[in-house]
Amino acid sequence: MRIAVGSDHAGFHVKEHVRQMLEAQGHEIVDVGTVTPESVDYPRYAEEASRLVAEGDAERAILACGSGVGVSIVANKIDGVRAVNAHDPSEAEMARRHNDTNVVALSGSRLGPQQADAIVTAFLRTEFEGGRHARRVGQITALEGRPTEADTAVHS
Repeated sequence: MRIAVGSDHAGFHVKEHVRQMLEAQGHEIVDVGTVTPESVDYPRYAEEASRLVAEGDAERAILACGSGVGVSIVANKIDGVRAVNAHDPSEAEMARRHNDTNVVALSGSRLGPQQADAIVTAFLRTEFEGGRHARRVGQITALEGRPTEADTAVHS
């Protein structure tokens, strides 16, 4: 599988660990950075990895920052991306199974290597169930690209 990975400084150690694990498993990894634990702004890296997924250049993405929240917010701004900030393997599995998530966000501050491995493994191995969940994912997708109230107010 072709997987994009990205992080800020606070998630750097988790991203590096996950990248190495996935490469050892034979996955093709696109590492968008950061490449050091020096302070950087997470939106750049989360956007780049998420756009690779949205444009079909990667099947999935794994992001990390201090809490996982910031990178998941950025990822969910990109049309075609459904990201989950997973705290355990069960959340990653259910998000794949019911929401067809294609990006998982991890907390560099709260997860150790074994926890990150378990979450990523569940995220990559779980298939989307479809059925009634496909209808709901379709409803989410229908929201993409719609003007917001703020956009409408600016143009009024």
